[in-house]
Amino acid sequence: MTAGPTVVLDFDGTLALGRGPLQAYIAALDERSSNSDSGGDIVRACLAAIESFDAGATDHRDAYDAVRTTALARGITETHLSRAYLASRDLLGTEDAPVVAPRGLSAFLAELSTSATCVLATNAPEAGVERALIALGIEHSLHERHHDVGKPVGLEPIITHHLARGPVLAVGDIWEFDLAPAARLGADTALVGVREVPEARPTLRGETLTDLYEPIRDWARAHRVAASA
Repeated sequence: MTAGPTVVLDFDGTLALGRGPLQAYIAALDERSSNSDSGGDIVRACLAAIESFDAGATDHRDAYDAVRTTALARGITETHLSRAYLASRDLLGTEDAPVVAPRGLSAFLAELSTSATCVLATNAPEAGVERALIALGIEHSLHERHHDVGKPVGLEPIITHHLARGPVLAVGDIWEFDLAPAARLGADTALVGVREVPEARPTLRGETLTDLYEPIRDWARAHRVAASA
């Protein structure tokens, strides 16, 4: 008998939605960049990049990638990018960087956590995440929390550990980082979002995490029954 199923969940773009954290990142980037006296030029450029990404006009992984690429093209250094990102993370979950939960998230995870081990695996640093989890109402539904994971490669030991205990479902919005490593190791995957990725072959797929609540519940229940048989 196995220890039962595990659901490994991404954070930004999966559990935590809204542009608040991204806007805080752009504001911090503007404050720390050499372009901060340019009348908001870097801000306008980054916002335009996000708009293009949202419209499906670019192939960026996510909105953060759109901002990073735009900033680098305008001469912003990796050091400025890193410092701005960390500064914005210190504000995560506050009124300066609010997060929004997918509809019904708190109740969904509370239920799911009774039939599966729920694991948070994020590339984000720990700063601000606990406050954001409380704001989202899910702090008590996560059995494990992994920060600064270093996806995609850093996800592999987490998936491998839990596969040794039972079936694993990885859930995230970026195929290359959140799901592809899990799929290569034999885990199931659930892809969130509308971005088309030709190489993606997820087990489950939905435009939003809310669309996946019932399929994920079914997956966990089926594997819980199998584990107890």
